[in-house]
Amino acid sequence: MEIISKYFPDLTDTQKAQFAALGALYEDWNSKINVISRKDIGNLYEHHVLHSLGIAKVINFRPGTTVMDLGTGGGFPGIPLAILFPEVSFHLIDSVGKKIKVTTEVAASLGLKNVTTRQCRAEEEKARFDFVVSRAVMPLADLVKIIRKNIRKEQCNAFPNGLICLKGGELEHEILPFKKVAEVTELKDFFEEEYFATKKVVYVCIG
Repeated sequence: MEIISKYFPDLTDTQKAQFAALGALYEDWNSKINVISRKDIGNLYEHHVLHSLGIAKVINFRPGTTVMDLGTGGGFPGIPLAILFPEVSFHLIDSVGKKIKVTTEVAASLGLKNVTTRQCRAEEEKARFDFVVSRAVMPLADLVKIIRKNIRKEQCNAFPNGLICLKGGELEHEILPFKKVAEVTELKDFFEEEYFATKKVVYVCIG
């Protein structure tokens, strides 16, 4: 939990309690349904929670914003972002039922009223949102093709609506088709831990 306070010092008492509760919740659920690699559960706060919050270093979602988390897995990046932005609505989808079960139960345990969940494939979700976020490993071109239909035309943030995803490694080739509408932010500029040396946030404007 210290690592979250280190980079986000202005949390409310409620947010601190919610972030603090994540450790035990995920350890408990992970023992029943494996949504985080067994050898990585000890790194929950650095590799999953703080990584998810990297998106908040790029954009400060305004109250009333709607966000879909595509391929949320066990709730990342959606649940940490929903704690950080309580006045923003998050819709978390995944095609795997057991992952959505964990996500739904964790959100309920934390009392997150701004989270909805759905088991479905991305192609099946027709609702529109200001932004789609994702930590999925799908290539950027495929992601953009799938979620274009889900981006609202009306704007309410400093950034135009679009896709914000967490990526790692070499992205030059992947970004090439989106050069004019994409921005890449290095998380090592914000987080000093070695894990973030190659981690990036990629924003693609979808007009």
